[in-house]
Formats: sequence, C-alpha cells, structure tokens
Amino acid sequence: MKVLIVYAHPNPQSFNHAILESFTKGLAEAGHTYEVVDLYAIKFNPCLSGEDIGMFMQGKVPDDVRDQQEKVSQANGLVFIHPVWWIGLPAMLKGWFDRVFSMGFAYGYDEKTGDFQGLLKNQKALIINTAAANEEEAKTMGWADVPKKIEGDFMLKFTGIGNVQHVLFFNVIKTDDATRKKYLEKARDLGKTF
Repeated sequence: MKVLIVYAHPNPQSFNHAILESFTKGLAEAGHTYEVVDLYAIKFNPCLSGEDIGMFMQGKVPDDVRDQQEKVSQANGLVFIHPVWWIGLPAMLKGWFDRVFSMGFAYGYDEKTGDFQGLLKNQKALIINTAAANEEEAKTMGWADVPKKIEGDFMLKFTGIGNVQHVLFFNVIKTDDATRKKYLEKARDLGKTF
C-alpha cells in the first residue's frame, strides 16, 4: 500500500515527531511504501487567498496545491499526525485542508439535487493526535471526541473516505516514560497494521 503521511508539528524534537518515526518504522516493517509531507519543513502556505479562490473558480489550481493534490491522489491511504491545539488542528494543517481539499478535487455537488459528493478515492485514513489534557479531563469537559468529529467525520468522511480511524494519545506533556513508550509502541503497531 502507498501511504501519504501529512505531519504538522513545528518542533523536530517533539513527541509528535517520535510518533511519526515509530509509525513509519511500522509501515516499513509491513512492506508499505510511504511519503511524509512535513508541512512546517516545506513551509507550506496555509492561507487560502482570494487569488486561490479565483483560480479554483476558473478550474485552475496553484502549483503548490496541485503538488499536494497529486500526492493525495496517488496514495491508497492517508495519515495525519499532529497535536490537538485549542481542541482542533494546528493552523498549518487546517490551511492545508482549506487549500488542498478544494471543491472539484475533494468534493463536488450534484447540480440536479444540490447534494454534496465526496470525490476522494483513498481506501482509508488514520488520524493520530496528541493532547496535553488527561483522558478523564478531556471526557469530562466534553472535547475528547471533537478532533475525531471535525477531522474524521466532517473533513475525511465528507470527502469520500469511509474508513477513518482516530487515535488520541492523552497527557503527553506530563506522562511518564513508560506511558510514552507504550504510545510509541502503539504508533508502530498502527503502522504495521495500516
């Protein structure tokens, strides 16, 4: 399977980066091919501009967006690795979705019924998140499922990817080394079984 990993964390020494490394080890062990798009490293422009919208309306696509869309189209599976910030995606990744998952590429609509249609043909997707909050606190406050709903249901399933898995590693800032090790083992296993 060919896997595209979209990674969004600005610090290459972060625990998110350790998760990325463990996950890709698992993919390699399972014989999958993969490509990592590190949005901060490539300095992806996350701002959907008026010029972008004008191009999309004319059936044109900015070069940097076309490059990302080709990567998405060539992948059988999509993986997103990022922290949960303010109960959502980092702005860099949100901007990637805004620009790359454009109408006509990721979704369209039936002109007769007006119903939206997902256009992506990727077999499946996986979202791996980290959060500073502990699990009990996140559930009590009611936001534990918000990242899954926003990214998994409203972005990925809406665009046609029916098989979406979500894994959230809690309390990453304050947890002990044994728990971190378990998280990294889980990430590696996710890569092996993707």
